[in-house]
Amino acid sequence: MLMFSVLLGFLSLMLCFSRGYLLLYGDAVAHLGIARRILDTRNPGLIQLGGVWLPLLHLLILPFVQKLSLWQSGLAGAWPSLACYIVGNVGFYRLSRRMLKPRWALAATAFYALNANLLYLATTAMTEPLFLAEFIWIALMTLEAVEAISAAQRQRAARNLIGLGLLIFAAVFTRYDGWVVGAVAWCAIAWSLWRAPDMRRRLVLPFSIFTLLAVSGPLLWFWYNQHFYHDALDFMRGPYSAPAIEKRTSPPGSKHYRGWHNLGWALLFYTRTAQVVAAAWETGWLLMAAALAGLWLATRRRMPRAALLLWVPLPFYVYSVAYGSVPIFIPQLYPHSYYNARYGLALLPALTLFAAITLGALEERWLDASDASRSRRGRLLYPAALGLAVLNPLAMIFGAAACQQIVRLVRHRPSKVLANYSPPLVLKEAIVNATTRVPFERNLALLLDELPAGSTILMQQSDHIGALQDAGIPLRQTINETDYDSWHAALENPAAHAAYIVAFEGDAVSRAVAEHPDGLLEVTIIGGTGQRSAHIYQSQRFGGFSR
Repeated sequence: MLMFSVLLGFLSLMLCFSRGYLLLYGDAVAHLGIARRILDTRNPGLIQLGGVWLPLLHLLILPFVQKLSLWQSGLAGAWPSLACYIVGNVGFYRLSRRMLKPRWALAATAFYALNANLLYLATTAMTEPLFLAEFIWIALMTLEAVEAISAAQRQRAARNLIGLGLLIFAAVFTRYDGWVVGAVAWCAIAWSLWRAPDMRRRLVLPFSIFTLLAVSGPLLWFWYNQHFYHDALDFMRGPYSAPAIEKRTSPPGSKHYRGWHNLGWALLFYTRTAQVVAAAWETGWLLMAAALAGLWLATRRRMPRAALLLWVPLPFYVYSVAYGSVPIFIPQLYPHSYYNARYGLALLPALTLFAAITLGALEERWLDASDASRSRRGRLLYPAALGLAVLNPLAMIFGAAACQQIVRLVRHRPSKVLANYSPPLVLKEAIVNATTRVPFERNLALLLDELPAGSTILMQQSDHIGALQDAGIPLRQTINETDYDSWHAALENPAAHAAYIVAFEGDAVSRAVAEHPDGLLEVTIIGGTGQRSAHIYQSQRFGGFSR
């Protein structure tokens, strides 16, 4: 499974890199920019980790992104994601082996690993591959820890508790899903120890360390936000939080998205998204039905209940859509758009594993029927033979069908994709949302590249750091919103602090230029469909250059 994952991951990377898909997601560009600015900025350090996006991915990207060519190509983010994809596949196979027969564990893992949406994200600087790897291993380690506690194996249980604590700590600093997953895993361990008084006494120290690791992540994040942004809940209610983004991006006077404060619509949107992301050719409803049947079978047969952790994303995202200002748009449902479809991948492990449980149970039923038939008639029952011949390969065929989408996609130029072919949902979302941003940033980068080398540039980076990335301009050469003191000083007198000023309509720099226009000469204006125009000014009074 390890070699299969390595080969599949590198093939996906080669295909996506050759077509320029690594930087389609604006979030991927932003993650790379955050990692880059930790060292490459006027004010380097921990403050550059940001206050909304959790920092673990940025720290993993950090060693790679400092090389300019890896930053510009997006490969700096591909290597950690690819490694996480491989680790996640290995963990999923190991978890499946605890629940299924070997051939069904292999089929389930193949279906999971061949998912075209996951394969694409494994080549980008997105958090999904990292979180899925942590999520799967948390479920596995929880299952093994509960088993060790039930079997009174102190040494094994202690190791699992420490490992599980470290995984929860990592997940907490990857995605906010990890906070809920970690809390549920802690409750599962605490309940197991409560039911085993002897082991509870023998595992006081390991359980204390496990608890400390589980709670220290959120506490550290509260402290970080309080220390650097003077609000422990800045990530929830600050200017870059989900509610603020949803308010800023909604048209004036428009109604809230469908699913707002409506659990029924939120459930429909998320489950439909998970179905489309998990399976090709609109077969996701079959996968969902099989997974729900597998959930019922697992509960009835008293299979390891720790595996139920894989279903935690379902209530988490339903609540997030309804009450967390996290809309999800897919073309199958109104308003027939593309936004946050990748969140459906969080349910992929549960759908895959529990659907395989259903298929495995059907196989057992056919085998029992064939044994009974053989004893009565001396020959194999035809339905049993058909089931053994079809059921197991069928899971792999569905996985190959999902992977085939991305293989066929690379035969088309990106400009022809939308007209001639429907790629996997997550990749199509990236293509659609990059249609106007990428050309705009490329044109802006061409102009920035013509500026004198080393020129100091005043520019708000939050929306279009990709232009600096494309032009290969070091971030320390800019004055931006992440450098608090120099940023506010420059806004008070732009011409005295920067050689060139890039102002996007409506941003803080454009307002500063309108209030303090003295000494500024407008050089050019760049516009783009669906993008705010950028005005580039040259200072007539600036006398210095950045290092």
